[in-house]
Amino acid sequence: MDSFWEWFWLVVWWFFVVAYLVVLFQIVADLFRDRQLNGWWKAAWVVALVVVPYLSALVYVIARGRGMAERHAVEARQRREIMDDYVRATAGGGRSPSSEIADAKALHDAGTIDADEFRRLKARALA
Repeated sequence: MDSFWEWFWLVVWWFFVVAYLVVLFQIVADLFRDRQLNGWWKAAWVVALVVVPYLSALVYVIARGRGMAERHAVEARQRREIMDDYVRATAGGGRSPSSEIADAKALHDAGTIDADEFRRLKARALA
């Protein structure tokens, strides 16, 4: 590895290896994401990816690329909805002031919080 060109071609080859690994992981994730594909076909694709890796990856992307993109979009949408629901629930969005006051009253009646804390929670809910 003494010359510039040896280093250059090493970097080029590493780029293609890393790019192939990214495509391979996307294909394997898509195989397990696809609920319509039979388990035997999934196994056949995995074997093909091991035996003839570049050719089978190319064929998979050409033959199933559109469905792959659709499944990825559906999963991304579901993740986004889950995250939005989590943020809404964590931020307290969707809770009415009356439900917050009722929760605070239940805590006060149970003796978990005192009257001052109940007044503060009630004022915050009404603000």
